[in-house]
Amino acid sequence: MAHPAEVIKLDSAVLRRWRDEDLAEMHRVVIEALPHLRPWMPWAASGYPLDAAAEFLDLCARNWRSGDAYTYAIIADGAIAGCISLERRIGPGGLELGYWLHPDFTGHGLVTTSAAALVDEAFVLPGIDHVQIRHDAANTASQAVPQRLGFTCIDRRSTAREPNTPGDTGVDVVWELTRSERAAQR
Repeated sequence: MAHPAEVIKLDSAVLRRWRDEDLAEMHRVVIEALPHLRPWMPWAASGYPLDAAAEFLDLCARNWRSGDAYTYAIIADGAIAGCISLERRIGPGGLELGYWLHPDFTGHGLVTTSAAALVDEAFVLPGIDHVQIRHDAANTASQAVPQRLGFTCIDRRSTAREPNTPGDTGVDVVWELTRSERAAQR
């Protein structure tokens, strides 16, 4: 099975596959970012114990091996700034792109640059013809990323779940970029 690059060097950051030795720093970064993440991330709702961080790193390793997801640490200025991933959860031919940043690193285009790099990695993988980004309608910061990258809004749908985070409206916005659209951007 083909996998994307394990390390991706950008002008402003490095994306690299999570490592077991990231546990303490990743846990610290998430704990510091919880007030920023809590409105949007269900897993941030009730804190983030160290064992949850260890389980996350273990899941990242298993998913990478199986090809179910490719999850990266975003490293900026030598520190973990956030997380970005490509996940096989939207059906054949597609990958979903998800991301979060520590608030100290927001507002500098870091997620946009990282997302662009992962879109390119996605389209190198065999059989991948589209990438989607999904976010709650109220999450305007997450919305800015697909807009900047030329994704098309393809759906706004009410979710079957009740809003389960403080910022969640229960309406998901779905953005998509196809392989041919990305090629035309080049």
